Amino acid sequence: MHAAPHPFPDIPTITAEDLPKFDGLLFGIPTRFGTPVAQVKALFDSTGGLWATGGLVGKHAGLFFGTGTQGAGQETTALTALPFLVHHGMVFVPIGYSSPLLQNMEEVHGGSPWGAGYLAGGDGMRAVSALEKSVGEHQGKYFTNVVKTHLAGKAALENGK
Repeated sequence: MHAAPHPFPDIPTITAEDLPKFDGLLFGIPTRFGTPVAQVKALFDSTGGLWATGGLVGKHAGLFFGTGTQGAGQETTALTALPFLVHHGMVFVPIGYSSPLLQNMEEVHGGSPWGAGYLAGGDGMRAVSALEKSVGEHQGKYFTNVVKTHLAGKAALENGK
């Protein structure tokens, strides 16, 4: 598909069979024309067997994005990824405006209530800004706390407490 080589070759590529192993999944989605890139769609499309068995029902999921420019579709990418989560019965965990950094109007940045984001520039060479990294770190911590809280409550219910 003429995509650049994987920038971190030591990190394995995840497959549909790997997804049920995790309590929560944060999907980092590059955007192409306002929707997930074909490689992400191919991963989603490969989960039919998991759908048939309910393998992802109740799993928490969040989204974060990369686009070339402002207004290039971070929020539409979220909207077009939601049917995947919904059909699997996954629990979508957006960050909302839980980070005040999303309201920063002093500098150009990616991210929204849907999830963290970065702007790569039209040529893909813009580095992730400190603000974008901070929003991403916030999302990771926020998501982890939601999943841990849910799992603790589920365990308490199962133990009759």
